Amino acid sequence: MIVGIPKETFPGERRVALIPATIPALRKAGAEVIVETGAGYLAGYPDESYAAQGASVAPARREVFEKADVLPHLLGLGANQEAGRADLALYRRGQAAYGFFRPLGAPETVKEVAAAGITAFAIEMLPRTTRAQSMDALSSMSTVSGYKAVLLAADALPRMFPMLMTAAGTITPARLLVVGVGVAGLQAISTARRMGAVVSAYDIRPAAKEQVQSLGARFVELPLDTAGAEDKGGYAKAQDEAFYRKQRELMAKAVAESDVVITTANVPGRRAPILITVEMVRQMHPGSVIIDLPAERGGNCELTEAGKTVVAHGVTIVGPVNLPGMVPFHASQMYSSNVGAFFLHMVKDGKLSVDLQDEITRETLIATGGGVVHPRVREALGMGPSGGGDRES
Repeated sequence: MIVGIPKETFPGERRVALIPATIPALRKAGAEVIVETGAGYLAGYPDESYAAQGASVAPARREVFEKADVLPHLLGLGANQEAGRADLALYRRGQAAYGFFRPLGAPETVKEVAAAGITAFAIEMLPRTTRAQSMDALSSMSTVSGYKAVLLAADALPRMFPMLMTAAGTITPARLLVVGVGVAGLQAISTARRMGAVVSAYDIRPAAKEQVQSLGARFVELPLDTAGAEDKGGYAKAQDEAFYRKQRELMAKAVAESDVVITTANVPGRRAPILITVEMVRQMHPGSVIIDLPAERGGNCELTEAGKTVVAHGVTIVGPVNLPGMVPFHASQMYSSNVGAFFLHMVKDGKLSVDLQDEITRETLIATGGGVVHPRVREALGMGPSGGGDRES
């Protein structure tokens, strides 16, 4: 079995799916590894470091695709819709590929992946179970995003974060509000607290209060009916527009009092909910900053533009795309650990075993045998249920 590591093609992407340190575990499981030249260079992992771990370096992308049985991607077609489409012609029928495919956000692309004849696994569809924890790349990348969001805010804010006692008097600390306390939000709270900001946070999930307070931040409580706000996987569930309208009304004061607002609210497969309106931006102090993490999904702020920084009513609104790609060394290290564990989970006797009785395999498998097989993706495409059983490739 040959594992091929292609260079990522998303514009500006510097991460790599597998780093040299993961290769010995793959080789121990019976796999050979081939890497496209320069695949890890921008992340800080040169070709020589792969060769030192026993990988062979291919001078051309086509050679990696021709030889590999398994292809770990960072951003597959759905998450890389322009440049990623070129890989469809390079896939070989019967190959396996895994990575972020964004199957619920761009379900039509899963049909294209299926038509290529490969067996594809979407790493973001992992069940949130103890067994899958070591493979949870979504949480790993969210951790990086939360950290980097605070650094972007500190750079854009025309004031310092910590309280300082100086010869010129006392510098008051910046006030930072985090909206959405998932993995990214918790990391943003932690990072901002270490930098000295006074931090508040809000989430519709009642269970988030204890997590926020454990990090030394204040939890913003709004008189809303939040029963059923969390699904069985621990994610926030989408609410109706009446709920979001009431939420915005109640949140306006907290937003207006903040120097920095970092928003992270996202619902898989849907546009990000609007939580900060134009009127709320107008009420913020000039020089304030909004970092809108779900910018690529439409953003939580009404004025966000994906991939751009705009200034409106004196407020700087940053719509970052691919924040983990801005911290490529450690983001690649974390992702490699996750997908390496995912790969090893499915390897049995030197082969990749696609066992649909296994929850991790079943929940991440989106396409195989030329068809779309994941129930939620099929539902998004308006397709009926599919059959299936154990397969081995």
